[in-house]
Amino acid sequence: MDPTLPHLKRFILTGTPGAGKTAILRRLTAVGYTTVTEAATAVIRAEQSRGHAEPWTHNDFIEKVVTAQQRLRAAARATGVQVHDRSPICTHALATWLGHPVPPALSADIARMARERLYARDVFFVRNLGYCEQTEARRISYAECVEFERLHEQTYRAFGYRFIEVPAAALPDRVTRVRAVLDKHA
Repeated sequence: MDPTLPHLKRFILTGTPGAGKTAILRRLTAVGYTTVTEAATAVIRAEQSRGHAEPWTHNDFIEKVVTAQQRLRAAARATGVQVHDRSPICTHALATWLGHPVPPALSADIARMARERLYARDVFFVRNLGYCEQTEARRISYAECVEFERLHEQTYRAFGYRFIEVPAAALPDRVTRVRAVLDKHA
């Protein structure tokens, strides 16, 4: 935990694209939790609006995601419980998935995460729903989602994180499962 923010508890919500993380995050926001949106999707949408159809193919994509994550994290309310849609560990998995090198800024951010204990070591792992709807920002098949889910799991474990499983279920059930943990820290 950031030593300058002793009353802050950051939790990570991770999982494969299309698993329902954003829907869970919206419900948590609605009941008063401070939430931090995903950076990669924001970067993709911003770049696509500038005419870059597939920004994830650009060499600087991962660096842009890191910068966006840092900005979003810094802008979040600095007290109580925060829930982050993804983290720098997810960005590491994304770099691996895309075949991009891990930039120094990402390595530094991950080192800072560990050193300052920025996030809880128990991560909400939102399991896939059995399908993956494609969008302009999400152009991945269901089979690729399953592989990407495995890569996320391996990456988090390699960095020493543990999982709080959020299995495929109706949205209210998933939110209840997440809130049961969060409410203990509120």
